[in-house]
Amino acid sequence: MQKQPKVFLGTIALIVIIMTGLYSCKKNKSKTQKEEDEKIIKQYIADHNLSATATGTGLYYVMTSQGTGTQPTISSTVTVAYRGYLTNGNSFDQSGASGATFPLQSVIKGWQEGIPLYKKGGKGVLLIPSELGYGSKTQNKIPANSVLIFDVELLNVQ
Repeated sequence: MQKQPKVFLGTIALIVIIMTGLYSCKKNKSKTQKEEDEKIIKQYIADHNLSATATGTGLYYVMTSQGTGTQPTISSTVTVAYRGYLTNGNSFDQSGASGATFPLQSVIKGWQEGIPLYKKGGKGVLLIPSELGYGSKTQNKIPANSVLIFDVELLNVQ
């Protein structure tokens, strides 16, 4: 009877060790992806001679023109003319010249953070790490873990 608790405790200890290892691997994988995205974005900035600003979340932005109108918040509905592409230049989405209108809450986190940096009439570039884009999910023409680049012009804020 005395041996059963030791075996049971040994099994629990083994499960805890395995679970800790799995959690650590997942955590390190996420950190590794963040580091890889940061490296890709910095290389893209250097290769294209951009003057970009980091926000601290992994997002970088270029302010071509800040604009002079209303500045959106997360609860705003915005109209943005944009072109989205990967770091290799392959375009995956583009609005017409009149832009696309949507609630800012309904888009990827990179846009939720980046678009409010501009005022109405503002133009620039958002360099979005995969974590603030589509993450490890493939989305139409966008491969998993892709850094996204968007040329944006904020046309209207409601």
